[in-house]
Amino acid sequence: MNHADYLVHDATALAARVAAGDVSPGALLELALAQHARVHGRVNAVVRLMEREARARVAGPLTGPLAGVPFLIKDGVQDYAGIPTTYGSRSMTNNVPARHAHVVQRYLDAGLVIFGKTNLPEFATRGVTDPVLYGRTNNPWDLSRTPGGSSGGAAAAVAAGIVPMAAGNDGGGSLRIPAACCGLFTLRPSRGRVSSGPGIGEVWFGASSESVISRSVRDAALALDVLQGAEPGDPFVIAPPAAPYVELMRRDPGRLRIGYATVSPIGTAVHPEAVRAVARTAELLARLGHEVEEAAPAIDGAALAKSYLHVYFGQIPAAVRRAQALGARRDEVELMNRILVTLGDSVSATRLTTELNRWNEFSRAVGDYFGRYDLFLTPTLAHPPIKHGTGDPSAAEQRVLGFLHGTGILGVLARLGLLDKTVDKIATDNLRYVPFTQLSNLTGTPAMSVPLHWTADGLPLGVQFMGPFGSEDRLLQVARQLEEVQPWFDRMPGMARG
Repeated sequence: MNHADYLVHDATALAARVAAGDVSPGALLELALAQHARVHGRVNAVVRLMEREARARVAGPLTGPLAGVPFLIKDGVQDYAGIPTTYGSRSMTNNVPARHAHVVQRYLDAGLVIFGKTNLPEFATRGVTDPVLYGRTNNPWDLSRTPGGSSGGAAAAVAAGIVPMAAGNDGGGSLRIPAACCGLFTLRPSRGRVSSGPGIGEVWFGASSESVISRSVRDAALALDVLQGAEPGDPFVIAPPAAPYVELMRRDPGRLRIGYATVSPIGTAVHPEAVRAVARTAELLARLGHEVEEAAPAIDGAALAKSYLHVYFGQIPAAVRRAQALGARRDEVELMNRILVTLGDSVSATRLTTELNRWNEFSRAVGDYFGRYDLFLTPTLAHPPIKHGTGDPSAAEQRVLGFLHGTGILGVLARLGLLDKTVDKIATDNLRYVPFTQLSNLTGTPAMSVPLHWTADGLPLGVQFMGPFGSEDRLLQVARQLEEVQPWFDRMPGMARG
């Protein structure tokens, strides 16, 4: 198998070639490493190579449905025993787990050959991938633009042809945003479908889920078969699928009633290309026999954005405390996250609990909506992949923030409750390009991004489907339908083909 052959196979096909004896796991690993070396200087998707561990894997027998396929994990949550999990932060370079995360163990048990870790923004707090520690990751479709985040390194690695699929996680859109930016498919599972343990019970109060970014729907289905199911000690166990997802995916979903919306839930602008992406998808769905009409859940989008932001206000200070326990200094954390620590320290337990309780209101509204509609269609992004630095605080603004933070004034203002408007602005600035994805996270419902649209400039721009709790099978069935009538697998950026 050569480079060109490698690129035309998804993970399912590569595993079949290995099982048939047509290619060895060692040969596939060399192809993946060669592709990484070819594109790394331009993309910067992989921030830690694990060649020694990977070569040891391919030297021995491998079993499982994905035996021999090269694979990458994200440098956050997905602990690999003996290898630092840095969360993209200088403060976490001493964070070396003693055991594998359950998801990593399941990837290994499936026979995947993990040979590296992918980039993410510090503590996975942004929809772009630009940590000070490792530097920014570029979008293979246009190096001047972001691949999204927080699983931006994973998406860039797949789009650049290093691997056919890569691991990520999604606490506010962190799988769907980069998949949409890079012309790829992803499915974020229902809350509890995949274990986050053993080091963590529920990431971000249960808002985050583990999955993969892939070029084919069947790879995502197979990965979900590998990952799904609870582990001892998990907070709760949800009903398993009626059959393997790779089988359920092939079934006809029947005629579905699908609602759609293109208006930003926080009142910010939506780019005409994002509106066009949904309109064309709605037309395609109608041609497939589905009933499609404009309708959205009855949810206060601004309130949801505030509740989502309060996830950060609790989680980032806790992450920094963990880093400090490992010997880190506070100044090793990036400025904007230090500011989030200050804001988080000022939030009372009452306020945090109040915001978490509001998640129930959103879940009930979504439940009512899915009593009338089978799926909900929106843009994944409100804008095509943005240029690097778009929306960042200016140098002058950062100097002012740094001064206020360094002198302690920011903390005083926060504790006095005088920063509420600032918090509102942070919510709007953080989410204006990605306002559609957080609803799934706070309600625990599954959602996918499907690469059905490219802009006039040739940039990918995915569309999002949400389904009711536990409806991963239906989402996969619709994705397979769309993949068959409007295939995207062979659409790759030029740099991937070399």
